Amino acid sequence: MDESDERAELTTAWKALAGDSPASLAVAAELAARWAEPHRRYHTLGHLRAVLAATGRLERHAADPVAVRLAAWFHDAVYEGRAGRDEERSAQLALRLLPRCGVPAARIARTARLVRLTATHDPADGDADGAVLCDADLAVLAGPGYDAYARAVREEYRHVPDPAFRAGRAEILRRLLAAPRLYRTPLGHDLWEAAARANLAAELDRLTGGPAAAAARRR
Repeated sequence: MDESDERAELTTAWKALAGDSPASLAVAAELAARWAEPHRRYHTLGHLRAVLAATGRLERHAADPVAVRLAAWFHDAVYEGRAGRDEERSAQLALRLLPRCGVPAARIARTARLVRLTATHDPADGDADGAVLCDADLAVLAGPGYDAYARAVREEYRHVPDPAFRAGRAEILRRLLAAPRLYRTPLGHDLWEAAARANLAAELDRLTGGPAAAAARRR
């Protein structure tokens, strides 16, 4: 799908979510422009579409599916490769733009909280909305396109020397593999847990040059 088709599909989805007032459509256009910034390689319009699709599969587990979908739109709207700072700025963007769309204040606050949560992907027990959004954002880890995802992430950090990137990436993979559960919703766990662990372990082996993740694959 080319970029114009992606934008058209996303605009239709946004109208269903936030209405088609001129102000709302202007917000949709701003968000689409952010997701299409030229420095992005993974955090693109395609990623937004994928997270929205995964959210749709999981949303029966959510308490406020609308807030979860809004958070999906905003969760990487600001992306400069600065973990924590990007999520905070994206949350602030949601707080600034969503009132223009007529979204109730309580839902805007829930949306901003969810955006901030994607900095850690560690929702608290009982946080149904957080579990849905984080699972949807991490669904890529289980996909058959995992290798392309990993290459795109490397391209986004092309300014980082290879030894430093490999060490940092390996640490992230080890942390993910050490988690008792990657996916917190029952459906996300059933759909993606096993495949994601296999993909993560395979990448860790490639980065470390050996069977460093063999034990993690057996979890």
